This record gives sequence, C-alpha cells and structure tokens, in this order.
Amino acid sequence: MSTTSSAAHPRVHPVTLVLLAVVSVQFGGALAVTLLPLVGVVGSVTLRLTLATVMLWLFVRPRLRGRSRGDWMVVTVFGLVLTVMNLAFYASLERLPIGVAATIEFLGPLTLAAALSRRGRDLAAVATALSGVVLISQALTTPWADLDQVGIALAGAAGVAWACYLTLSRRTGARFEGLDGIAIAMAIGAVLTLPFGLATAGSDLWGADALLRGLGIALLSSAIPYSLELLALRALSSGTLGVLLSLEPAGAALAGLLVLGQVLAPLQLVGMALVVAASILVLGRRVEPGQPGLAIDEGGPDLA
Repeated sequence: MSTTSSAAHPRVHPVTLVLLAVVSVQFGGALAVTLLPLVGVVGSVTLRLTLATVMLWLFVRPRLRGRSRGDWMVVTVFGLVLTVMNLAFYASLERLPIGVAATIEFLGPLTLAAALSRRGRDLAAVATALSGVVLISQALTTPWADLDQVGIALAGAAGVAWACYLTLSRRTGARFEGLDGIAIAMAIGAVLTLPFGLATAGSDLWGADALLRGLGIALLSSAIPYSLELLALRALSSGTLGVLLSLEPAGAALAGLLVLGQVLAPLQLVGMALVVAASILVLGRRVEPGQPGLAIDEGGPDLA
C-alpha cells in the first residue's frame, strides 16, 4: 500500500481519535484537582502551561523573527485569554465537581456559536442548556445561601474566556502557521504565571510529586489531545467534530467519577444531558463556507 493511501485511510478512525482527545482533556482536568492541594490554583496553572510549553516547543519550534506588531498583539491577547481561562476553570475545580464545572464552562462556546448562527433553533437550544445548568448547579434543590455561587461564577467566567479563546484562535491561526500561534501563546501564559506560581507555591512547585502530576496534566490536557485532533481534523466534517466535542461535559463527569469518586445526583445528570443535547443541536450541524458558526481549521475547533 502506498504512503498516500495509508494517509488517506488511517488505521485508527478519526472519530475514535477525537473521542480519545476529549477523554484525555477531562482526565487531565481530574488530575489537576489532585494537584490543587499541593501547589494551589496559580501553581497548578503555572506547571501546566510551563511543562506543556516545553513539550510543544521541542516539536513545533515556532518562528519568532519577522513577525509584525499586529501579530504580536494578537498572540499576546490570545495568551492572556488562555491564561485567564485556565485560572478561572482551575479555581472552579476547588469548589465544584469537575462534571459540574465543565458543563457550566461549556455554555461559553455554545452561546457564542448560537449567537453567530442567528438561528432561532440554536437560541432555543441555548435556553435548554441554561435550564440544564440550573439543574446541574442544584439551584432548584439547594437554598441560594448554600449554593457555591463563587464556584459557579468562576466556571461561568471560564466559559466566557473559552468563547474569547475560540475567536482569538481564529485570528491567531490566520497570522501564524500550524501550531506556532498556540505554542507562543502558551509560552506567554507560562511567563506571566511563573512569578506568581513561585510566589504562592514556593519550593513545592518543583517537588517531585507536583512535577509528576504537572507533567501528566500537560500531557493529558495539551500534548496528547492536540496531537490526536490534528490527526483527525482533516478527515472529519465540522458537524461531526461539533457533536464529538459536545460530549466533553459527559467526559468530565466520567473522569470525576473514576479518578476523584465524584458522584452526581440523578437531577444533575439530567441537567448535563440537556446541555449535551443542546450542544449537539448547535455544534453538530455542518457549516458551509461563508456561513457563521462553528468552523474547523488545522488549529482545532474555531468560530468563523
């Protein structure tokens, strides 16, 4: 069999690759929960971004010379948003089960995709997802004073940052080749967080246990899923990828159960199912060229 034929027919189905990427990201998040007590939120984000940057730069070697001022402005803002997204989500993991935090966070890209589509069905799907978040946050069964409002707000902030990340990913991808943009953005995030990580975690930041967990998070949350998605993207339609990415909240719940022993109540599972179903409706439709909505390029899921 020729090389061209082998490339056109990968041994592992692209759907399987994306599902593995989804599971990898969420198990990386579950592993992050075990790192938080050791080095805190800022220390955990510092380890993830720093170690992921080192691994990515070993293979990507992004081009730095010859970049315009506009290039650097875009990628710097991209790095800032990436950092804020990680900080907000990791902070929410200190207060909420990972399945709850991931479901609330997913409202960010879902709402943005629905708003860009301008379709009544998509907006109705977002309303359904909001009702699902009400259920998974236990707002109907828990007194308001007993709800972890800070945790819910942090997960929501991570969702807003995620939506901004997607729009900036598109702009960065237009200016930087391949993975150069994300590699530089992660390096910017690592440089920004390193002083604060050292200040808050001190020598614990380079302890053997913290470094090992941080390495696992960098692999599971960054290196492995990026690689798997890149292998799968050329063979998948935008609609198929949107459906698969919509399963992330369910993947988070599975990781929380298996790694952390976090069990969600039946009503919370119903809420998660509503969010996943709404996400499939919005993100699962095929996007034609020039049509607003979810688009896919070599850098991963994006918004056009």
